[in-house]
Amino acid sequence: MDKNKKKEIVKMLLKNKEDIDEEELMELLFDQPIAVDVDKLDKNNMKFSDKVADKITQIAGSWYFIIGFTLFLIIWIVLNVYLWDNVDPYPFILLNLLLSCIAALQAPVIMMSQNRQAKKDSLRNQNDYRTDLKSELILEQLHDQIEKLSLNQKKILKLLEDNLTKND
Repeated sequence: MDKNKKKEIVKMLLKNKEDIDEEELMELLFDQPIAVDVDKLDKNNMKFSDKVADKITQIAGSWYFIIGFTLFLIIWIVLNVYLWDNVDPYPFILLNLLLSCIAALQAPVIMMSQNRQAKKDSLRNQNDYRTDLKSELILEQLHDQIEKLSLNQKKILKLLEDNLTKND
């Protein structure tokens, strides 16, 4: 990787620290944590309305809600067909109105929760990208250092062999 490109990536990861040479940038990068706990950050920034939207979404998206609401509908229909004569007769207009109102209120609340979750996922993706970049830079530097060590080791071995042949 080009040294200038590497320097720019490290500056980006460290939020644009200027006037530092590459070695200092890499040392800062090693010492400074890049990863962020997105769930903890999100939990600290949640408003009351976010908590309510998440709770409603959690309840409305459960099997308990589906089964309970199905039982409610069956009971409503049975009561209105067999027991109550004029409360809500056959086309069940009152039931339709009730279902329409619930759907009209439930849909925006679920969308609010999904939008917040999408923002959280985006933050998590950005965090993963920065962590991957940091890992790549560290691995590249380690590779360079191992390569230098290998070259130095070869030089030392060559010198040792030369000294051994001279002594024999």
